[in-house]
Amino acid sequence: MNKILLSVLIIVALALLVYNATLIDFNAPFEGDSLIALIGIFASLSAIVLLLIYNTSKKIQKKLDED
Repeated sequence: MNKILLSVLIIVALALLVYNATLIDFNAPFEGDSLIALIGIFASLSAIVLLLIYNTSKKIQKKLDED
């Protein structure tokens, strides 16, 4: 996976996070569509963390292959 694809996937995850944040009803955050939006936010955050871990592991692998 190259850097451009990684950047695009992170940007898409951030866009989904922002979109889901706009759907939350802060008066009742655990009811109806707000709960679905919270799940979407946590899924987006998880995707971002996984992509960053993948990027870090590729950098480590590249350094190990150079030695």
